[in-house]
Amino acid sequence: MKKINDSSAIPGYLDQFQLNRVFSEETKRKLSLYQFEKGEVLCSRGEDIQHMYFLVKGKMKIFTTSPEGKSLIVRFKTPLAVFGDVEYIKEMHVLHTVEAVSEGRVVCVHFDDLRSMETKRAEFLHFLLEIITQKFFTESHATSLNRLHPVETRLASYLLSLSSEGDGSMFHKEMGTSNLTEVADLIGTSYRHLNRVIQKLCEEGIIKRKQGALYIVDLSKLRQRTDGNIYE
Repeated sequence: MKKINDSSAIPGYLDQFQLNRVFSEETKRKLSLYQFEKGEVLCSRGEDIQHMYFLVKGKMKIFTTSPEGKSLIVRFKTPLAVFGDVEYIKEMHVLHTVEAVSEGRVVCVHFDDLRSMETKRAEFLHFLLEIITQKFFTESHATSLNRLHPVETRLASYLLSLSSEGDGSMFHKEMGTSNLTEVADLIGTSYRHLNRVIQKLCEEGIIKRKQGALYIVDLSKLRQRTDGNIYE
């Protein structure tokens, strides 16, 4: 990530996401702004981090990795999303890998500054409680999606969540198929089964395959196949 030395945009983000009440004036002066690019990893499972990150622009993919090296989608997040909150409270290593699926920005603050300035402030503690409660809900939802829904629903949900803003704005751009083994792992199925589902959706005119890429043809039908369940 690249630090943006001009911090004049930070107050605007604090207003936009109603964070002014969350931080003390002392903490606000410690905030930094960073720019990230698509494909950059914000933090990796098992890593020791010392900052809390607030996603204010862009989209992130959160996934976990098994000891065997297989990955599984936990969720996708758009602003406002917080990373490092659980690690801050539990003083533990990173639980899930966070990777950018678009370019964007994060506001960050060092754990030491939070401990010295925010530990006893009710506004900050209430904010953390809300954020962590929501995370437990979404992770439970994602687990249900992987275990209880068919692969077709999972793939449709994955493709829907992979759009830049979650509104279908990227659905007519290519999505590479050279890494289908990785995609199969992420949604909890086999490579062979995933190929069968892709072929079925192609035959139904929902997506198409062309020159090693997937294209979304019918966005409304794709949404229907998610049954209202997406990784968000």
